[in-house]
Amino acid sequence: MSTRAGSFSGETGATTPAAHWAGADFQEPPRTPGGVALCGACHVAGSCRLGLERERLDEDGVAWFELACPRDQEGGPNVAHGGWTAAVLDDCLGHLPLLHRVLSVTAELTVSFVKPVPVERPLEVRAWVDRREGSRWYIAGEMVLLPARAVLARASGIWVTRDRGHFARHEEWLAGQEADREGQ
Repeated sequence: MSTRAGSFSGETGATTPAAHWAGADFQEPPRTPGGVALCGACHVAGSCRLGLERERLDEDGVAWFELACPRDQEGGPNVAHGGWTAAVLDDCLGHLPLLHRVLSVTAELTVSFVKPVPVERPLEVRAWVDRREGSRWYIAGEMVLLPARAVLARASGIWVTRDRGHFARHEEWLAGQEADREGQ
């Protein structure tokens, strides 16, 4: 992946302007009709590429997500790829601070795969805050198969509040890595 000032470019050369990334300007991120906050690439696509359809924060501060694993994320016969499951849990747990109007980044994520996740079946993810310590959010959650609510995966991790300069500092660091490589 290469970068240019204010944009992100993948191997294909397609560029997503930095302003499309959720929270890039500390405003509310773009959302689907189901309330799902979209990252920059999903904003350009017009929907969540992971299959999230709805998200909400209840009165107890617990986030709820409705989703289904898209067929293109199949890792085995009618089973989601484990990377999809981990990515969804990272996304959903990471949306919890966002639903509280706080921008954050993942510092640590642990996923326990309990049962294979079926593709194209209704799923639900629930995420809650275990505790907060300064800028650190300790968040846990689980993915269940509907309607029986069989637990498919559990996750826990740490999200760190991020400031406006987070991605600019990353761009500077990455430019330094490229300069070091070219100097060899």
